[in-house]
Amino acid sequence: MTGAPLSSPTPAPMLAWDLPTRLAKWSLAALVGLAFASRYWGDEALVWHQWNGLAILVLIVFRLLWGLVGGSTARFAGFVSGPVGGLRYAMSLLKGQPPHFLGHNPLGGWMVLALLAIVAAQALTGLFTSDDIIVYGPMTAAVSDETIRSASAWHQWLYPFLLALIGLHVLANLAYSLFGRDNLIRAMVTGSKPAASYADRAPATPGGVGRALACLALAILVVFGGIALAGGHPFP
Repeated sequence: MTGAPLSSPTPAPMLAWDLPTRLAKWSLAALVGLAFASRYWGDEALVWHQWNGLAILVLIVFRLLWGLVGGSTARFAGFVSGPVGGLRYAMSLLKGQPPHFLGHNPLGGWMVLALLAIVAAQALTGLFTSDDIIVYGPMTAAVSDETIRSASAWHQWLYPFLLALIGLHVLANLAYSLFGRDNLIRAMVTGSKPAASYADRAPATPGGVGRALACLALAILVVFGGIALAGGHPFP
């Protein structure tokens, strides 16, 4: 008499994004949200808003450094493809047969770059922003009045585009998580995805914590040291 067939064990989940990458993403999201809040409900001189901007710049610099030396799915070389690759993925998506990626897909990679660029632009222009009354950004003492007026205008002009891009990013992640092959939001929280066949390298190779701390220390030095060397006031 034969027993019931044994079920095969469920494959262990695969690492998709390492801890420094996930912490950087969620910390940046929280800081951008706090920057919005401090703009409307902060102090009159927008000191906390300025600290938010400086912290965002530190995280942007960290992410750029981590995109060079971090884990395999965090490196720009691993997920940023050319226009042809992005177009090919878009066509496969329209056909309902997109390849499955462990890290960012080609369109997601371009979204990451766009978000980093517009958040960085918003934070950088904030360094030179003033209302000529009580709000003076960290770099206003080192530049001309014309530069301050131009930067202040750009800081306001970029704001709705930043909101639109963030909204598009959130909607795309929700749609992919609800109707795609895996839950991107959960994966960015847990760091793992189900074991499967992926179009990119799998499993991911994590970046070391020591290397991440070194990148963070260098990012702090670049932001605050750069403002001081340029003649600004790095501490609002």
